[in-house]
Amino acid sequence: MPELPEVEALVHHLRENAVGRTVHRVDVASLQVLKTFDPPWTALHGQEVVAAHRHGKHLDLEVADGLHLVVHLARAGWLRWADTMSAPPPKQGRGPLALRVHLGPPGQGPGFDLTEAGTKKGLAAWIVRDPKTIPSIARLGPDALGITRTQLEDLLRGRTERLKTALTDQSLIAGIGNAYSDEIMHMARLSPYATTGKLNDEQLDHLHEAMLSTLTDAVARSVGQDAARLKGEKRSGLRVHARTGLPCPVCGDTVREVSFADKAFQYCPTCQTGGKPLADRRLSRLLK
Repeated sequence: MPELPEVEALVHHLRENAVGRTVHRVDVASLQVLKTFDPPWTALHGQEVVAAHRHGKHLDLEVADGLHLVVHLARAGWLRWADTMSAPPPKQGRGPLALRVHLGPPGQGPGFDLTEAGTKKGLAAWIVRDPKTIPSIARLGPDALGITRTQLEDLLRGRTERLKTALTDQSLIAGIGNAYSDEIMHMARLSPYATTGKLNDEQLDHLHEAMLSTLTDAVARSVGQDAARLKGEKRSGLRVHARTGLPCPVCGDTVREVSFADKAFQYCPTCQTGGKPLADRRLSRLLK
């Protein structure tokens, strides 16, 4: 799933390549991707792109008359840029293409496709005058890249959920998902099952430093990949996430996994849990 660093890289690309261009045409290949109907997508036609923004894991393309095309890429969505877009409108309901934006005369100018792999569709797009009217943006907490140490302590004080749950709660902290929460906790040497409100001052210091360092490094790495032309391969910079069974690059212990119905997290026992593997109830049931 694209998280804050990947979405920031896509926004960076749009600032560099889309701002100042005019939307000549929008092609909708999947009607289910549009979550609003007024204004219609044709209201974007003829409008100059004036800015690109990010709200947590949402991407926001703003045009001259105050309209915003806001996108959430969900688990398997992506934005793919091309210097020349295909002129014929795409057929609806076929393949991964959901929406196409022409930023020049169709067949002559650049633009981008919004695509989504797999059969489970979650890619969403809104056309609105105020992004804060979108419920998933209205509920966002402060952005993970801008949180101060004091703000982090205030946000976590008195909470009883596990740290993994808190870091991925978008209403608490915006932008962090499954992958980067694993990386942040590993760098901070904290257990995913640590009780959020019981972290001491030193642990909060390490968590805040790890959050900013992990995300800042990932943004720099993602921007350098020209992500809108080639989907960013964030695994190249990850130390524990999606590395089950491999050695921890810090201590050499085997990276372990805890699985749930539709997701999993990875961690290093030596670095994070005092050498004790966490219980994996799903695996335990299989072994009975």
